[in-house]
Amino acid sequence: MKENICNIPIHDIFGETCGCPICRIEKMLEDIYVEYTTGPAMMAPDVRIITNKKGFCKKHFDLMAEKGPRLSNALILQTHLDEINRNLLPQNGRKTPTKAQQKGIGELMSSCYICDRIEHDTVHFLSTVFAEFCEDENFRKSYESQEFLCLSHYSLVMKCVKNDSRLKKAYKKEFITATNNLCKKYLESLVDDVTKFSKMYDYKNRGKDFGTSKDSIERSIDFLCGK
Repeated sequence: MKENICNIPIHDIFGETCGCPICRIEKMLEDIYVEYTTGPAMMAPDVRIITNKKGFCKKHFDLMAEKGPRLSNALILQTHLDEINRNLLPQNGRKTPTKAQQKGIGELMSSCYICDRIEHDTVHFLSTVFAEFCEDENFRKSYESQEFLCLSHYSLVMKCVKNDSRLKKAYKKEFITATNNLCKKYLESLVDDVTKFSKMYDYKNRGKDFGTSKDSIERSIDFLCGK
C-alpha cells in the first residue's frame, strides 16, 4: 500500500517487535497530546472549554507538569479550578453540594481529556491497521511477527474487528487467527516462565539458571495491564 500521513506511523510502530504494538500506539498518542495540551491547545478556546470541564487523570497531570511549561500548566489549572469552584461546589451559603454537584464531582474523578483523546484515536489507528493488513503483505508479516498483544488491547482489537469495514472479509479469518496467536502464545509462555520461576525457589533447584523466567513477573504485569 502507498504510504501516506495516516499509515506511516503504523509502519514505523509495527517495524518494531518488542512488546505490545497497541501500547506503542497509545504511548505515541500520549506524547503528542501532552505536548499539544500544554502548547498550542492552551490558547484554543474550544479545547480549553473541554479541558476545564473534563480535567485530567493523575498520570497526565503529572506528565503535563513534567514536560510542559509551568505557565501553561498554571493557566490550564486556573480555569479548570475556577470551573470546579463555580459549578461543583456549594454556592450562595449552601453547606453541602447538590445531588447534581455530587454526581459531577464523581464524573470528574474518572474523567481525563488526554485519556479520551488517546482512546478515540487508538480506535482510528486500528482501522488503518486493518486496512494495511488487507492490502500489504509485508505489513501482514510485521503484524504476525509482533512479540505479543497485551490482554487489554487484545480485547480492544477483537471488539473493533466486529464493526470495522476496513478489515475485508477475505482477510478477517487470517487476522483473527494472527491476533489470537499474539495473545495466546505469549500467555502460554508466561505460564511456563512464572511456573519455572516459582519452582526455582525449591531447594532442589538452588544454583540453577532462571533463564527466561527471571523477569517473568514484570512481563506478566505488562501483559495483564499494558505498558
